[in-house]
Amino acid sequence: MSLLALGDTERSSHPATVPACTVRFAHPSERLFAVLLDVNGLRWTYEPVEFALRWNEDGEPTSGFRPDFWLPDHRCFVELTTADQRLVTRKNAKVRRLRELYPEVLLVVVYQRQFRALLAHHGLELPSANAA
Repeated sequence: MSLLALGDTERSSHPATVPACTVRFAHPSERLFAVLLDVNGLRWTYEPVEFALRWNEDGEPTSGFRPDFWLPDHRCFVELTTADQRLVTRKNAKVRRLRELYPEVLLVVVYQRQFRALLAHHGLELPSANAA
């Protein structure tokens, strides 16, 4: 899917109309990140698109990757990767595959150390030591 196609189906998700507190996130770290986006006045959409990564012989997708956030004003996706190392390794493989198949897609991956530093900068912390 091209970024232009994404714009055709993009939901309007400005902090003023869809605050982080009204979205159902997969993990508390995503909610914290959304709150930081809201506080800084950045528009975002949560998991708006899934990119197919592998297909079966009939051409049907068998594997995909859904980045956590789309930042329309920056035309980039953000993926939070704050899980334990074995899950990070698997996610990194998906990120490499996405970049191989969709070189036009800008994806920023935020790792646990970076995310904790960002939270600390804003006087926040993850609710538990084990994040998704």
